[in-house]
Amino acid sequence: MELVVRDRTPGREDGELVLVDLPRHLTLRDLIRTRVRDEVARYNADHDGLFRGLVRPEGAEETSRGYRVSRNRRLDWEKQATVAERSFSENGFFVLVGGKQLHDLDADLDLGVDTDVCFVRLVPLVGG
Repeated sequence: MELVVRDRTPGREDGELVLVDLPRHLTLRDLIRTRVRDEVARYNADHDGLFRGLVRPEGAEETSRGYRVSRNRRLDWEKQATVAERSFSENGFFVLVGGKQLHDLDADLDLGVDTDVCFVRLVPLVGG
């Protein structure tokens, strides 16, 4: 199955990502890990030094178009997936599936091609 996931930051829509070959039934944890694996594979194949992903790689600099990473550095998808799981647990982002916010990484998902999936990144308040 092919699924389009959207990214949002409060006040703006940041883009879409198409995930392919997904099973219809999986957990939120599996969805996040699959997404991160795909993002890292794209970065490692492109190797333009700009990672466009859910969470910032260690040592990367945030830019308006993604995270600037050393050009010669390959990313490890499993390490990035662990960072993403921790970020979810610490409210760095949340996920809406079918308009409902999910709170548990082990929540079971029943996805269809028309299922609306949105990752919402939260930004810390300045001075707060």
